[in-house]
Amino acid sequence: MAAAGMALISESGFGMPAYIKNLGKPNSLFNGVQIGVISYSWRSMPSSAEQVLQYCIDSNISALELMGPAGEAFAGAPTPPPRPMGAGGQRVELTPEQKTEQAEYAKKIAEWRSKVSMDKFVQLRKLYNDAGVSIYAFKPSALGVNNTDAEVDYAFRAAKALGANQATIELPTDPAQTKRLGDIAAKNKIYVGYHGHLQQTFTAWDVALEQSKYNALNFDMGHYVAAGFDPLELIKAKHDHIVSMHTKDRKSKANGGQNVPWGEGDTPIIAALELMRKNKYKFPATIELEYDIPAGSDAVKETAKCVEYARKALMA
Repeated sequence: MAAAGMALISESGFGMPAYIKNLGKPNSLFNGVQIGVISYSWRSMPSSAEQVLQYCIDSNISALELMGPAGEAFAGAPTPPPRPMGAGGQRVELTPEQKTEQAEYAKKIAEWRSKVSMDKFVQLRKLYNDAGVSIYAFKPSALGVNNTDAEVDYAFRAAKALGANQATIELPTDPAQTKRLGDIAAKNKIYVGYHGHLQQTFTAWDVALEQSKYNALNFDMGHYVAAGFDPLELIKAKHDHIVSMHTKDRKSKANGGQNVPWGEGDTPIIAALELMRKNKYKFPATIELEYDIPAGSDAVKETAKCVEYARKALMA
């Protein structure tokens, strides 16, 4: 692993001090601020659990929010039917036959989740930890309104087995759902981090936060800027309830809201990272790569650029 890490130094130039200090293992903890990544960032590339781990190493990332499919496939989950995609990766309307396939798979995966041993998730945790990467969040598609209580319980148990302190899900619109998730999260002593897009407001999470101390924010500062708000105000006010923060650069609502490479938008990434360092906030800043990948590059190379941007911002 050390040899591979040193080879990566000469190829990319990213993270050299971290590689030297950690004998080839990645290190994206900069002046007390943990920079992480969501594996969704590499959706344009093959993404088995082993491949995701290599992408972390190649990007000098030492902490991860793991999407469900890679972790569940590693643990032996039934293979889902292919999902047709349109131009630009957009989902398309399913045929009646495809809808039937999806419904049958939902029953099959629910049964698997209710019975699966946690042993493979523990094994996956060790695989990552031995390579210098911790998993702090797990995001399986098991926390929705249509998922059973057994599936929800599974999501938190799997997160714990992976070494995570949170499972993440899009912020529901129904308070009954955040109450249900918060109650099951409390039983497992694992946080549920609610992620937001353009519907994020300063008060969007307030009902959920009142329902359970295990309901928390998986805040997205880029989307918050594109919605027309200042993320620094929210971070200062609600940092005790933030378990992870998706970090990306977007133009403001007034400027069109586009996703752009870090440093080219209106999201105060540097100020947010400085705020985290100054106040010793312990939640990770999660890179979520959503801007268009330039010709000649790939998602791993772009993630490495984001890591380097954060390292320089934190003067590490």
